[in-house]
Amino acid sequence: MTKILSVGGSIIVPEKPDTEFLGKFVSMCTAWLDEDKSRRLILVAGGGAPARVYQNAYGEVVAATGKSADANAADWIGIMATRINAQLLKACFGDYCKNDVVYNPTVENLSFDGQVLVASGWKPGFSTDTDAVYLGEKFDGKVIVNLSNIEKVFTDDPRKNPDAKPLDNISWEDFRKMVGDEWTPGKNCPFDPIASKKASELGMKVICAGGKNIENIKAILNDEDFVGTTIGESFGGEVDCFAALALTVRSGFPRCWTHRSVVGDLCYSCT
Repeated sequence: MTKILSVGGSIIVPEKPDTEFLGKFVSMCTAWLDEDKSRRLILVAGGGAPARVYQNAYGEVVAATGKSADANAADWIGIMATRINAQLLKACFGDYCKNDVVYNPTVENLSFDGQVLVASGWKPGFSTDTDAVYLGEKFDGKVIVNLSNIEKVFTDDPRKNPDAKPLDNISWEDFRKMVGDEWTPGKNCPFDPIASKKASELGMKVICAGGKNIENIKAILNDEDFVGTTIGESFGGEVDCFAALALTVRSGFPRCWTHRSVVGDLCYSCT
């Protein structure tokens, strides 16, 4: 049994590495793995504070020199931030993770020798959501747990609309009506359009949940009742995705409305 946890960078490194959370997270995961040696986890790391700090620095420098900012370059900076966070996760899991951090999830004959495999961002135009789906397909993982600082998907931006409602579940058909089929620079949503299309075609289920609630994550892994939003189950009605909102900033990059961070193709602080 293989399950995929997409661990948001804001959970790993909100400002600096959250060692208290990481200790509890690793302990919970390893205890869960020890209960059944056939269990395996794939962890996909986001960028968090390192992505914000270095992308913001790049934006400030190009603005000061009067040059045109390149979204592709900023995206690569964010991807590199995911890689250092992924390396931290790999180190924390020790002998449970026997393979190198995965940079390209489409590599043929990708090895998974331990009970934990850690991956990072791949390349511009793909979010870590897409990486997670590719890895799920490769290793027969039917459930992707998307952990962030948002506990549920809402019908609208709850910071702007007091009537926004949290969703317990939503079908792929309705969710994809919210996010569309194309990935555009700066688009930020609970699960990106490219990943959503592929996950729906593969019959995968995605669970969006708060990343700091260790007991809730454990409940998800054990297929017990949990707090979060399940994408891929029947749900009636159409909703608007609050997370698709973005702000434009002086540097020419979009900003994630949640983190106010300068981003390229993706807010690696969220993923």
